[in-house]
Amino acid sequence: MTTKFEIIIYWNATDNVFVAEMPELRGCIAHGDTQDEALREINVVAEEWLQMAKEKGWNIPEPKGKLMYA
Repeated sequence: MTTKFEIIIYWNATDNVFVAEMPELRGCIAHGDTQDEALREINVVAEEWLQMAKEKGWNIPEPKGKLMYA
């Protein structure tokens, strides 16, 4: 699955992993040993996040694209 939500990937030196976040989806965070792995994992997490949001009736924000505060 590919979403239109912005993804931020950065290196976490404490855990020695790449972290991927979708800031518009609260708590949607994943990690991997490589940037590619982190990207694959965040897409899995986002799919699960969106599925749960639909099931629970949560508000799903519209993707805004480039974040103003990033």
